[in-house]
Amino acid sequence: MDIIHQAIAATCIVALFAWAWRVLNWAWFTPKRIEKRLRQQGFRGNPYRFLVGDAKESSMMLQKAMSKPIPLNNDIAPRIMPHLDKTIKTYGENSFTWDGTIPRIHILRPELIREILTHSRKFQKHFAVQNPLIKLLLTGVGAYEGDKWSTHRRIISPALTLEKLKDMLSAFAVCYDGLLTKWEEIATKDGSCEVDVFPTFDVLTSDVISKVAFHSTYEEGLKIFLLLKELMDHTIAAVREFYIPGWSYLPTKRNRRMKNIDSDVRGMIRNIINKRLKAMKSGEPSEDDLLGVLLESNFKEIQKQGNKKNVGMTIDDVIEECKLFYFAGQETTGVLLTWTMIMLSKHPEWQDRAREEVLHAFGKNTPEFDKLNHLKYVSMILYEVLRLYPPVFDLNKVVYEDTKLGTYTIPAGTQIELPSVMIHRDKTIWGEDAMEFNPMRFANGVAAATKNQVAYIPFSWGPRVCLGQNFAILQAKLGLTMILQRFSFGVSPSYVHAPFTILSLQPQFGSHVIFRKL
Repeated sequence: MDIIHQAIAATCIVALFAWAWRVLNWAWFTPKRIEKRLRQQGFRGNPYRFLVGDAKESSMMLQKAMSKPIPLNNDIAPRIMPHLDKTIKTYGENSFTWDGTIPRIHILRPELIREILTHSRKFQKHFAVQNPLIKLLLTGVGAYEGDKWSTHRRIISPALTLEKLKDMLSAFAVCYDGLLTKWEEIATKDGSCEVDVFPTFDVLTSDVISKVAFHSTYEEGLKIFLLLKELMDHTIAAVREFYIPGWSYLPTKRNRRMKNIDSDVRGMIRNIINKRLKAMKSGEPSEDDLLGVLLESNFKEIQKQGNKKNVGMTIDDVIEECKLFYFAGQETTGVLLTWTMIMLSKHPEWQDRAREEVLHAFGKNTPEFDKLNHLKYVSMILYEVLRLYPPVFDLNKVVYEDTKLGTYTIPAGTQIELPSVMIHRDKTIWGEDAMEFNPMRFANGVAAATKNQVAYIPFSWGPRVCLGQNFAILQAKLGLTMILQRFSFGVSPSYVHAPFTILSLQPQFGSHVIFRKL
């Protein structure tokens, strides 16, 4: 018996040492080994700190930066990413920071950005989330890799062609007309009204998506949006907190609510999809909204593959794509219109120039698709706002095996950050006025403005460029055009400039703008 006990004890000791070695290798030896390889190639940064890396310093700096607004200028990197800003100023362009045990290198050179965004299978998307509940919101084609990503993209693309967007324009216009009419009705005797534009555009763009995605079931679409909005609020709260592994499985109030919302949203979208599929099987023509086009495209993909198993998208896949379109489409356009209002309030000369162009093209009539796409000043303004205030302020990638990048070999397990906000302000690319709002830089298009370099990435670039970018820009063009037709505007005296990042680049303390009827 003693021999058996000794054997069990010895086995336990060996297992304990093996477990301790794995933990120590993960928490110390691997980070130090990668750090050594990065430094040998010229990358510089803080020495690795056991387990926490730069997390404590980064959190303290961000908390301090968020505590007060900044002057109404476009030098926002020290506020929204203070630790990265300090790191690059201290160590130079070839620098790295620590996300816990994982090193993150920062890439700002256009030729390396081109290489990373071209080879999307080598440099894969990285969602810096540990909490599984956060993935209830951040999912869909944007989160997939490999064959699943290419299949979903191929199926989704027909729903977002320019021809389809042209058909959506009237639905866009109805939503914007309703909002602007409301502003006119609440205007005071002098014809003015004050609006917090970010939450207002937030609701407006969800209204647009509900109409174009679920045309005949618009009311159900709005219910879905309200639930997803609540889920986003819970997700934001979860992102802000330090996550303890396993915490998401505990039956806390928030955890239960997030899971219930996801279940309700899935059930509602599933019911809409099942009704559409039933109608399609009975020979009824598919509806010409985003969901209808998506289902038809998926049906053709399955037929093309000979109705084999595991081809096309499952119902659950379609549900995830609908959720993503709601969240990403609503958030991107709302943020773009918000910062456009702020920038044109600060630069009334550009507001006047754009209004003159709009009135010359349309007068007070509803804008038409073809002429809308040829508005030069309106387009230049939106490009410049996207340069200075991109909805997504950085792009993150990860390599899972040693990978060549230019003259470097990036060690497996290293994260790569492309800080859009900094790349878009690089004076070597954009000139000495890189911090200034100057739409004229886009007078001859993006390629001329960037000297044909990959240095403008508000919607990423290359094979994984955002599928919804044309949807967002067209809707923003229409919205800005209709506002310019009916109002002049300027920031409220109560406005303070405080960009901050929670999933997207938003105004922290409100975005109050005063509109005056023309």
